[in-house]
Amino acid sequence: MKCPYCGEIDSKVIDSRPTEDGEKIRRRRECLGCKKRFTTYEIVETVPLMVIKRNRSREVYDRQKLLNSMLRACDKRTVSYEQLDDAVSRIEQQLLSTYDREVTSERIGDLTMQELKSIDDVAYVRFASVYRQFSDVNTFMEELKDMLDTRSGAAKA
Repeated sequence: MKCPYCGEIDSKVIDSRPTEDGEKIRRRRECLGCKKRFTTYEIVETVPLMVIKRNRSREVYDRQKLLNSMLRACDKRTVSYEQLDDAVSRIEQQLLSTYDREVTSERIGDLTMQELKSIDDVAYVRFASVYRQFSDVNTFMEELKDMLDTRSGAAKA
């Protein structure tokens, strides 16, 4: 690691610890030339995740876009930001665990619906109505009926 003070290439690591979020390693280094200390951060280099949209176009995955859509679905509901942020993290973990660098928007939508279903029924239905592009009230009612049937089946078990 090149010293920011004198340009010396050689340095030694004095202290190493993870950052609070656990995503980086913070390293305190001492230059072997001028003996000054400096901090560096080590992060995992990732290949961006690409989303294949319904029209077959591709765009880079955007965590904030997913979180915003979930926030809209949960508008005026008793769902905390932390719950949604954790849900997005679980969705991302599932997407990244496949080692595929391309994922369909349908896959993201399905995972999002699963998460919302476990968090808040109304948010789930709101998201599903936009995501599944319900064409009429009957389609909407079928989704509600399926949801209620699943709930009553789980209650009996």
